[in-house]
Amino acid sequence: MISLSSDITDNKGSRAECGWVFFDRDCGVCILLAKRFRNVLGKRGYGLAALQDPRAASLLAIPREEMMREMRVVTADGGRYGGADAIIYLAGLIWWAWPLYAAASIPGAGPILAAGYRWFAEHRHCSARECAVAAKDQRDNFTTEARGETK
Repeated sequence: MISLSSDITDNKGSRAECGWVFFDRDCGVCILLAKRFRNVLGKRGYGLAALQDPRAASLLAIPREEMMREMRVVTADGGRYGGADAIIYLAGLIWWAWPLYAAASIPGAGPILAAGYRWFAEHRHCSARECAVAAKDQRDNFTTEARGETK
């Protein structure tokens, strides 16, 4: 089990039995996906944490610029995955996501999935003010929900 306090726990000292999934808390789409998959991943022993958390940098041990390029997964046994590889790894843990996991093993599919992920990651932030406000609102709501508070 890894914890964000010693290796990496969230503000409440949460622990994750199998590992952590790190996402960009400044990305509205990333927040929506984290909300959607929080329970699915939690049932499999994975916790969610923001890449912006200073403890994430110490656990991931990579330069911040590189760290913020893509989602990351760190497993309790020391495995580290980023981007499309992280999604493929997680898909292998979820029965209904196995088609994606299997498709990734088709020759040539890996580079296509990686290119698609890179394109999405490079375009996940919009420059419109409305998007920035929406992302902040989603982030605030997600943080409030994670603490069990109501607005």
